[in-house]
Amino acid sequence: MGTGLTLSVSVAALAGCQLYQPSPLDPSAHAGTWHGRSASDEKVVDFARRIETTSPRTVRFNPSDGLTMEEGEVVALVYNPDLRVARLKAGVAQATADHAGRWDDPELSIDVLKVTESVPHPWFVGSALSLTIPISGRLSVEKSRAEAALHSELARVAEEEWRTLRDLREAWLTWSANRLRLEEVERIVGSLDSVVETTGKLAEGGELPRTESALFKIEQESRKADVARLRGQVKEDEQEIRSLMGISPTAPASLVPTLSSGSGKERGALAETNPTLIRLRSDYEVAELTLMREIRKQFPDLELGPNYESDQGQSKVGVIGGIPIPILNSNKGGIAAAKAEREVARAAFETEVERTEGRLAAMRARLSGAQSRRQSLDSNVVPLVDRQIEDSQSLLELGEGGSLVLLESLVRAHEAKLDLIEVRLEESTTQNEVRHLLGPDRLAAQTK
Repeated sequence: MGTGLTLSVSVAALAGCQLYQPSPLDPSAHAGTWHGRSASDEKVVDFARRIETTSPRTVRFNPSDGLTMEEGEVVALVYNPDLRVARLKAGVAQATADHAGRWDDPELSIDVLKVTESVPHPWFVGSALSLTIPISGRLSVEKSRAEAALHSELARVAEEEWRTLRDLREAWLTWSANRLRLEEVERIVGSLDSVVETTGKLAEGGELPRTESALFKIEQESRKADVARLRGQVKEDEQEIRSLMGISPTAPASLVPTLSSGSGKERGALAETNPTLIRLRSDYEVAELTLMREIRKQFPDLELGPNYESDQGQSKVGVIGGIPIPILNSNKGGIAAAKAEREVARAAFETEVERTEGRLAAMRARLSGAQSRRQSLDSNVVPLVDRQIEDSQSLLELGEGGSLVLLESLVRAHEAKLDLIEVRLEESTTQNEVRHLLGPDRLAAQTK
């Protein structure tokens, strides 16, 4: 009877086990899916609508008239490859939390012995079913720890989302600045066309040394080389943006340039708004609960269950029980390691607060300097060199010399405008970093 019951329990237990289902990689299918993505996919549009309902935007998502940086952020939140992996890792933590705190499976043991002597009932059969009863409270702490670990992983996803948006904005600003640089270099090449023609005629007529005339041609050819370099850089920058958005190099997307990144707003303590600090606070909570779990492991759990024996034709039933005696190990190693990990988590949070505060102060100082430089270039330098060019061209057209002054004026004006683009880029990327450090108004909605 006991053996039959034992076999029944074993069969029932095995029937509840899950079976392995293979899921091989299919690179061709994934490549087709990736190349089929676009900024106007229904998945992206639906996500944009969800964002608009929770945080209304002044401009509706409409990539058909060109993809702005703000619209590109929506695409990146849906398709960025790093975010996909981060969200799947959070799914692992979710699965762990869903099943944490369960009781251990019961253990079934069977003994079958035969007496070697000639006796009427030579077989001895024994079976026992033991169940671990968690009287230590370890499982409730394990459940709380798994939920804290899930919260930490979700905070890590939010941190990765915010970092991805920071990187996308920086790449977009860099691409936009290089487009402006390219336009400026193409402009000076075009400006030099007429000047090269004029100085060439003056040199043929003996009114201008050929050495001075040649300087304009040399400058023009040098700037043409800059045009080729910048065209390649602009294409490379665009592919970087596409990569961050998670779309293929050939996906239909017309990007709209901008040198404005927006600015972050102070909303309270950085520890409550900065995604990295929020995640580190969650990591510390996990470390706290890990230590609590290790301490609970000192206390023994009770092992209890029914026992059956058949000996010499007589059946016996009873109960078996056991409880470890924590006098030698007491989980001292686990507790010591958990305490050390908690101190590491504390130091990680506190030192990140220091770094973030210091970085924010440095970025604000840089931003102030960039704004002052931009105002000076806008108000003083650029107007002066533009006026100098006009005066030099007038003199040259009148045949009163001034060719070298004109060349120097053109170069200075060109450099001043490149400097202006550079300082605008620095101002925007610094504002972007300040915004990143302050944290979002609200953490981005997650996609699946």
